[in-house]
Amino acid sequence: MNTDNEFYTNERNVQIVLYLLKAHGIRKVIASPGTTNVTLVASMQHDPFFEMYSSVDERSAAYIACGMAAESKEPVVITCTGATASRNYYPGLTEAFYRKLPVIAITATQNPARIGHHVAQVIDRQAHANDVTLYSELIQFVKNDADEWDCTIKVNKALHALKRNGGGPVHLNLETRYSPNFSVKNLPSAHIIEHIGAYDALPHLPEGRIAIFVGNHPPMSKNLCDAIDDFCSSYDAVVLCDHTSNYTGGYGIFNALIGAQDNYRSRLYDFDLLIHIGEVSGAYDNMNIIRTKQVWRVSEDGVIRDTFQKLSIVLEMPEERFFRNYGKKGNSQRDNYNALRTEYLDAYNKFPEIPFSNIWIAKTLAPILPENCVLHLGILNTLRAWNFFEIPASITKFCNTGGFGIDGIVSSMIGASLASPKKLCFCILGDLAFFYDLNSMGNRHVGNNIRIMLINNGRGIEFRNPYHLCYQFGDAADHYMAASGHYGNQSPKLIKHYASDLGYEYLKANDKDEFLVAVKRFLNPTITDKPMIFEVFTQTEDEKTALFATHQILSDSYGIAKSVAKKILPNKIKRVIKDVAKK
Repeated sequence: MNTDNEFYTNERNVQIVLYLLKAHGIRKVIASPGTTNVTLVASMQHDPFFEMYSSVDERSAAYIACGMAAESKEPVVITCTGATASRNYYPGLTEAFYRKLPVIAITATQNPARIGHHVAQVIDRQAHANDVTLYSELIQFVKNDADEWDCTIKVNKALHALKRNGGGPVHLNLETRYSPNFSVKNLPSAHIIEHIGAYDALPHLPEGRIAIFVGNHPPMSKNLCDAIDDFCSSYDAVVLCDHTSNYTGGYGIFNALIGAQDNYRSRLYDFDLLIHIGEVSGAYDNMNIIRTKQVWRVSEDGVIRDTFQKLSIVLEMPEERFFRNYGKKGNSQRDNYNALRTEYLDAYNKFPEIPFSNIWIAKTLAPILPENCVLHLGILNTLRAWNFFEIPASITKFCNTGGFGIDGIVSSMIGASLASPKKLCFCILGDLAFFYDLNSMGNRHVGNNIRIMLINNGRGIEFRNPYHLCYQFGDAADHYMAASGHYGNQSPKLIKHYASDLGYEYLKANDKDEFLVAVKRFLNPTITDKPMIFEVFTQTEDEKTALFATHQILSDSYGIAKSVAKKILPNKIKRVIKDVAKK
């Protein structure tokens, strides 16, 4: 430090790096001279926590770090300026890579937008050799909350990579604006995400309400379901899930119907801990109503997935091991489950009469699907509609939420049907998704165990629903956004002839009465002599009305105030109400 008035830099991304290094006990630093990394080095120099060394030659600095890390068994930071200085780290980082030494290379960079414009000392470090670092990221200049969250996640990921799977070197490319302000006396905190391995001691569960959120998940084994149920019984926890979760235990709550309510805010979704398992969830409404103090992510991949932006711990271990390790206490509490279940049933029992639509079809079919069948749901309107209702536990459910595209839905179902030729495999999807994957119906391997329900409304109905950004354009959305009028424009003959020529049994319905007659054949629990396709024609206004009505089932004073505010209050006031709702 040069004067008594110089402390930490005011550059927030640098502060995040400093705080998290200290939080992880990383103190050894080898600094090389330069200007672009001054905000980092000067701040470190001010802080007696850091054990600092100087090396003019970056190549030597990297090798010094290798020796220091190997001897001390501690991570070592090396930092240099921009230009070619960072290139000289390559030999030492390669050594660290193959020896799995925990070296953290922090290179400094100007605004990346200057890359390629002949700006002095600006070189492109966006790509690096495969055997130099395990993890490399730009830690950009922080301009808003989204930048801060992103930087925090990246730095936490880098520090986890130092020791995961044997460990090794990592790289942070730290952007600077050359701030001359070093007046920050107390280093502001940054969010720490802890990593716990399979054989590490498990953290203590916090006091209070606990929920398990399950995203898209392969069918769970009985052992895993039992382990989850024992955990829920012991800690009065609940399992928040949708149809892609494939949880079949006794503590599941399908909360999409509650989450969809415009004029109601449930107070039962305030949790002290949310345990997150599974992958990408398509149940947006399930997630929007959840308020939690912290999230633990349990996954064998051990990767930070901060879906709820409240992640505090990543536990890299099998899910069953995690739940079993907390033991079965035998309390048999079901208070939280019973309260949430009662709330769901209240909404379900008040479900209004709605027009012939995707949601009406889902409500009608959900309880009567054949036992032990396989169900594939289309993106997005179909998945949403079915998540409002419970389905028999024996049914295995899938949806392509990984890439979350409309392509390949029928093909995925056909693949499942070929793997399980003795099971009935149902696929329910909209017309754009169906026609996108139309060629799969002609595959010569298609078996008689498949049943396809095509809900043909002649457009991407998602873009015409009252809650979509495109709704404001009305019928004009049909031209290019909702892609109306393609594929025969709801032709009553196109799919009938196509399906028949391919050897499918064809069924159709234009209204509720026709549907209830045809669906008896469609749900035949035995495999028939032909595959089936059931084409159901619905109308845009009916689809819109059904979805809107589903959102109006429950109401309370808070929910009504929030709903009115969305419509009539200025944006500034809306933001205030949104902030209050989070508390």
